[in-house]
Amino acid sequence: MGTIEQGVHQAVDNCLKVQPGERAVIITDRQTLEIGRALQTAVQAITGPVKCFIMEDFGPRPIDWPQEMADALADADVSIYAAQGAPGELQSFRMKMLKAIEANPRLRHAHMIGITPQIMADGMCTDYRKIQRISALVHEAVRNAKSITVTTDRGCDFTAAFSPALKWLVSDGNIQPGRWMNLPDGEVFTSPATLNGRIVIDGCLGDYFCEKYACLEQTPITVNVAAGRAVRESIRCDNTALLHDFTEYLFNNDANSNRVGEFAIGTNTGLTHLIYNLLQDEKFPGIHIAFGSPLPGKTGADWDSKSHVDGVLLRPTITVDGRPLMQSGRFLLP
Repeated sequence: MGTIEQGVHQAVDNCLKVQPGERAVIITDRQTLEIGRALQTAVQAITGPVKCFIMEDFGPRPIDWPQEMADALADADVSIYAAQGAPGELQSFRMKMLKAIEANPRLRHAHMIGITPQIMADGMCTDYRKIQRISALVHEAVRNAKSITVTTDRGCDFTAAFSPALKWLVSDGNIQPGRWMNLPDGEVFTSPATLNGRIVIDGCLGDYFCEKYACLEQTPITVNVAAGRAVRESIRCDNTALLHDFTEYLFNNDANSNRVGEFAIGTNTGLTHLIYNLLQDEKFPGIHIAFGSPLPGKTGADWDSKSHVDGVLLRPTITVDGRPLMQSGRFLLP
């Protein structure tokens, strides 16, 4: 464990590499204001004045995407979103914000949804040189993969197929112009062409599920996937409220909310346990699968969804075109 100040240093100096004279934007909220102000102080010590927006200043949550923020991002060189999520805000705010970020080809953006002091002193203090080395090795192993099989001792057993038309992306904390990355970082991901088999989510879920349900190890969700889509009748979970909420999320958002949009391998080997905050937990060494948006602006997918929910799998075994990459949660890398 480090400190918030060390985490701020990693974000500002090592990941974003903020330079004098750059135009900077920070978007935060009241709940995260301690971190938002710490980031603002560190950035403006380098750049001078920073445009800092507090979300509650634009009305009660969830808020709609304000034109004032859109104009600021269009003119910025570097930006940070450090705030908590609110139900409905993925569609009304964050998806629109990410489209605005992707529309600025020079912008470097750090996305810190759900960031906490614990994460700033934990995942943000990991040695990013190690993350970058592991991520490069994983990317080399999967970038030309035709299929990857994932199994766990909880009964997870599925195979994802991949297309050369869909990009594998390395998210290792090295944020370049025209890119945005979640921080803390450490994953290699793409959108699978298709996926078939049984997924057992026994770590945690993203969006609002993490805060509401936290650890799923005692109440895992089992869902069969056929031709890349969740099969409604197959979903099982001993927590009836979670079963209801998860099923509603997958099948009552839009036509693609039950489609597997992301296949990702966590590469932050400095993490030793889940904390039930997806911003950090999806970087935990292993697999997470997301239903909903394939992040088309990154992966090149030709479809989209207004929803996106990640599921973290514990202790997976990963086989890439017949070659082992991970055994029960441990990388088999040089």
